[in-house]
Amino acid sequence: MRRVPILLVLLLTACGVPAEDSPHPVELPRAPLNGSGAAAVTPAGEVAHVLCLVRDERLVQSVRRAPSYPGVQQQMNELITGPTPAESSTGLSTALAGLTVTATAGPGSRVTVEVSRAEGRKDDILAYGQMVCTLTARPDVAAVSFTREGRSLEVPRADGTLTEGPLRSSDYAALVAPA
Repeated sequence: MRRVPILLVLLLTACGVPAEDSPHPVELPRAPLNGSGAAAVTPAGEVAHVLCLVRDERLVQSVRRAPSYPGVQQQMNELITGPTPAESSTGLSTALAGLTVTATAGPGSRVTVEVSRAEGRKDDILAYGQMVCTLTARPDVAAVSFTREGRSLEVPRADGTLTEGPLRSSDYAALVAPA
């Protein structure tokens, strides 16, 4: 009967990781843990950022890599330029063609986007959804407001209702394609 507790104590103490006297750096694997082992190598110093593009009347997140994190205006310029050839080959496009926008970081975590007048557009909801979802995917942006000629602009949410208030990605969640 005494052998069981002794054996249990030996097993429990033999399974542990020995303690160390001081902290030390730990090198983590850079490749995915659940892959074929032939993972793409990401050059050191690259960062990933999200652009929301359009496919089949839905918003689709596309991840791009850059040497440094782009500013809010640079991300808007990328949206207006549209998809890369590789993104286009998967059916992605932009609803922002022909718009001129100026994005400015405001107080707190809000960005204000000044939008030019674009007549006869039928994809306003997707265009505003692209801008809001792209900007709020950034860690430093929580909400986006829109202006035209310096005045608050009413813009449509995914459900078609208009608002002058700050918008979040949740306002366009119904338009986001499943991952």
